[in-house]
Amino acid sequence: MHEGVPGHHFQYAYVMEQDGIPDFKKYGVHTTAFIEGWALYAEYLGYELELFDNPYMRYGHLSYEIFRACRMVVDTGLHVMGWTRQQAIDYMMNNSASTLNNIEREVDRYITWPGQACAYKYGELKIKAMRKRAEEALGEDFDVKEFHDIVLRSNGPLELVEKQIDRYIASSKQ
Repeated sequence: MHEGVPGHHFQYAYVMEQDGIPDFKKYGVHTTAFIEGWALYAEYLGYELELFDNPYMRYGHLSYEIFRACRMVVDTGLHVMGWTRQQAIDYMMNNSASTLNNIEREVDRYITWPGQACAYKYGELKIKAMRKRAEEALGEDFDVKEFHDIVLRSNGPLELVEKQIDRYIASSKQ
């Protein structure tokens, strides 16, 4: 779901098929919080739509939720709290279901790319918050397909998405 449909593959294909989106938005400028936030939100949609229909799929989904939470802790630990590489590895080994090889590779990535790991979950939470705000403001008039269309067409950054959602709410209330 993250890399495929409705995640990144759908996200990129959708934008490429839209008229009126400037080329720089189609081919160049991408913000991690928006791009990866959408992919995590897409994973959540799988849960919401009950596509994880057996205990193993639900376990896998929850395991990745824990992994993403650990990433936020480790990224912050490394770049704010002064953790060593080994402290970060130990934390992830003790708090996730991932393998040592995967954890070492991930920690090395976090060391060289401060804030990137946090951007995934931040983006997902921001998109979920925008959706909740729109649902509460519009009640029965909320259209999840229209919400998704607005989010995807905006193609980030999240501040722009939020402005588009504000317009959607205002115009739907009239």
